[in-house]
Order: sequence, then structure tokens, then C-alpha cells
Amino acid sequence: MVKHIVLFKLKNELSAAEKKAMMHAFKTAVEALPATIPVIRRIEVGLNANPQETWDIALYSEFDSMEDVETYATHPDHVAAGKIIADARQERACIDYEI
Repeated sequence: MVKHIVLFKLKNELSAAEKKAMMHAFKTAVEALPATIPVIRRIEVGLNANPQETWDIALYSEFDSMEDVETYATHPDHVAAGKIIADARQERACIDYEI
């Protein structure tokens, strides 16, 4: 099994309302992906509730293999979900590890 964890930081110049709307739209889109991308075993998006922390969004997902992670990453529905925050994203950190 592969665990795929991604953190996103949105640009500081966005208003709190813009960030919140974008974060919720991203969460809704990503959490709908298992309906169209069957290789996803589990997925969830957490939105930061602590303003003292750096990162705005955490994405946690599980796959059977690294090949499945690649299938997910290149799937058109995943690409479309990513576009929701693409222009607002300041930083991204990712780790994929096998257990």
C-alpha cells in the first residue's frame, strides 16, 4: 500500500473569504474523485483550522501501488480538481511512502 500525503499553502495576498471558498471547492472536488478514479482506496482533505500554522490544506490518500498513484495523478478529473487552487497555490509539499 502507498500513502500519498500532500500539503498546500495558498498565497498570502488572497482574502480569508477567497481562501475559504477555494479550499472548500477543492475539498468537495477531491473527495468526489473515488467515484471516477477506482484506484483510490481512501482519500480525505483537511482544511487547516489553526491560523498559527503554515499550511492551508492537507490531502491524505491511499493506493495499492505507485502505479495507481500515477494513474490518479494523471486522471483528467484529478487534474481538474487541482486547477481549482492552481493559481492560488504558493507552495506544495508531497510524500509517497509504502507500508
